Amino acid sequence: MKKQNYKKIARDVIELEINALKKLKKSISNSFSDAVNAIVKCQSKVIICGVGKSGLIGSKIAATMSSVGTPSFSLSASDCSHGDLGSISKKDILILISYSGNTEELKNIIKFANRNKITLIGIVSKKNSLLYKSSDIKILLPEVKESGLGIVPTSSTVTQLAIGDALSIAVMGAKNFGKLDFKKFHPAGNLGKKLRTVQDLMHTKEKIPFIDENDNLENAIKIIRIKKFGVLIVKNKKGITKGIFTDGDIKRQFKTKTAIKNNKIKYFMTKNPVSIDKDQLAEKALSVMNSKKITSLIVYKSPNKKKTVGLIHIHDLLESKIT
Repeated sequence: MKKQNYKKIARDVIELEINALKKLKKSISNSFSDAVNAIVKCQSKVIICGVGKSGLIGSKIAATMSSVGTPSFSLSASDCSHGDLGSISKKDILILISYSGNTEELKNIIKFANRNKITLIGIVSKKNSLLYKSSDIKILLPEVKESGLGIVPTSSTVTQLAIGDALSIAVMGAKNFGKLDFKKFHPAGNLGKKLRTVQDLMHTKEKIPFIDENDNLENAIKIIRIKKFGVLIVKNKKGITKGIFTDGDIKRQFKTKTAIKNNKIKYFMTKNPVSIDKDQLAEKALSVMNSKKITSLIVYKSPNKKKTVGLIHIHDLLESKIT
């Protein structure tokens, strides 16, 4: 067997693909924007179809689009000629991916789309092709040099994948699809953990360590022992948060001998406590705690910062393993 420099082969393949992506970057035209606008306005599904390697790329693009809020799925071009055309409705958008644009398996799909006035987005590298001529929106990818004797789909599939990613992210931005939306579709795994919000981990309702501002210090000590958070949230009769009282405050008051059992808690509390919105990422809560050197945060629901809806403790964050 002929000895080869495998590292050189790897670098050559990657270099070809980098060059292909550079050509792709320069080729982006108004048709890309037209495709994004069409997908954003779509009231049904985005269906992506290709043949061979392009079909595999289509599956990945469909998965990415679905994960960022655009219902999508991929179809096998071959199966479309044997019944799967029934999966495509007139309200759908059809994206066909093909380097040559003349693949035999695509012809029936193109005819079906044109006959039923289904919006067809063609992603193709040959301008003089059936797919290019038949598409409502034409995304022309640059012709590129392939690796492996110049015949193995490598650089071309990289450009197809890249344009699919670009479409997905552009549509995501147009729909104002944010981190909280992303979290809904990724509840498990490390990504799900990183996208947990304060609301996911906070203590609510009867678990919140509330105390009335006119309650006395002796009762505050009892409540703080029962709730076991080392902190009390002080509120008035209207339920408005007025301050926070910690076990550290208790120790300081007794050390200075100013504590009187019947004194109202509002005289000892810390006003304007640090708080956080329930929809903030849990990672943000941990960052605030570390910077402020505190172990708990009052949680509110925007825009009402004076109304406490929960409490999050540093132990909750550490146990959730968000970092």
